Amino acid sequence: MSADISFLDLFLQASLLVKFVMLVLLGFSIACWTMIFQRSQALSQSKLQLKNFEDKFWSGADLSKLYSEISAKPYVYGIESLFVAGFKEFARLRKSHISSSTEIVEGTHRAMRVALSREVDQLETHLSFMATVGSISPYIGLFGTVWGIMTSFIALGAVEQATLAMVAPGIAEALIATAMGLFAAIPAVIAYNRFSHTVEKLENSYGNFMEEFASILQRQSLIEQTK
Repeated sequence: MSADISFLDLFLQASLLVKFVMLVLLGFSIACWTMIFQRSQALSQSKLQLKNFEDKFWSGADLSKLYSEISAKPYVYGIESLFVAGFKEFARLRKSHISSSTEIVEGTHRAMRVALSREVDQLETHLSFMATVGSISPYIGLFGTVWGIMTSFIALGAVEQATLAMVAPGIAEALIATAMGLFAAIPAVIAYNRFSHTVEKLENSYGNFMEEFASILQRQSLIEQTK
């Protein structure tokens, strides 16, 4: 067998089970890279939206006009979803003639917590899959390697005289499974850690805004009661 044998040749010469393992790992890798690009774009948009919204919110914009502007959008997500949920509940409770500002703020806070939970779930989309791929891919690749090496040694048992040229190709075929497992796992683990950190920062920012917005609504409710 020539020394410049290609990856395709090694794949074709591998046993059926090792081929299956390689195809599974290749599928994991393709799916993971697709999700990495999708999550990267989605989280970048969420960070940009957070910055733009906070600039507008803290510039002293009228909350009613800001609510109308955001509500008119076909799709509301991220921090805007928290703002819309909070302001909508605040307006509803105020129209229901609830006199206690504490009850109004608690209801508003509750509505924003529900929206926050929903948004965090959206931000964490596919992260569990990446964590799973990062955890199990090396073991799947190792299983293919062990099986391939075992098959090679079983075949050598039927030969009277074993040589390096007979052992090396089978071991090379088997080791490719481990290499593919690492190829699928390493990007998945890196992406999972990076995206988890980004989601955590966004969640903290959303939580801080939620508390500050609730305080603003409470002050506004108290002012209206004193009039």
